[in-house]
Amino acid sequence: MIEVSVAQRQQLIFAGLVTLGMAATVGGALGFEHIGGYIPCALCLLQRDPYYYGIPLGLLAILTSVLKLPAWTTRTLLGIVGILMLVGAGIGVYHAGAEWHFWEGPSTCATTAEGISSNVGDLLGDLDAKHAPSCTDAALRILGLSFAGWNVIASLILAAIALRGAARAG
Repeated sequence: MIEVSVAQRQQLIFAGLVTLGMAATVGGALGFEHIGGYIPCALCLLQRDPYYYGIPLGLLAILTSVLKLPAWTTRTLLGIVGILMLVGAGIGVYHAGAEWHFWEGPSTCATTAEGISSNVGDLLGDLDAKHAPSCTDAALRILGLSFAGWNVIASLILAAIALRGAARAG
């Protein structure tokens, strides 16, 4: 009976860590966008998709652990989250490589033009002041890494947590 509770606790810890990590990572990206004013390019937005799918799955993994459902359900959910994070890391590697000009980026990187005025008088000024984001030029580098580069690191760490939880928990 003690082993079951230890296994359930492990599942809950892994599921909680990966879910909190995913929420913090995508929350940071949204913060840079909405508070910092960094307009994401199409690849930036695409890199968020694994998090948007992974967070609800992580919450389900927490729920299955709390409700003491069979261990395989939590392990399966953690495995899927781990795979999603590996996909996110792959997208981040592609994006970072395009930013470093290791390979060509996408032919178009169009996103919606947020923040452009609907007032005709201000429109010309907005068009001069606002620049569409580029998938091949990093908007900001922190310690030498762009947002895409940091996403690769975050995604790999989160994938390791999720996959370790899927392999060990239960």
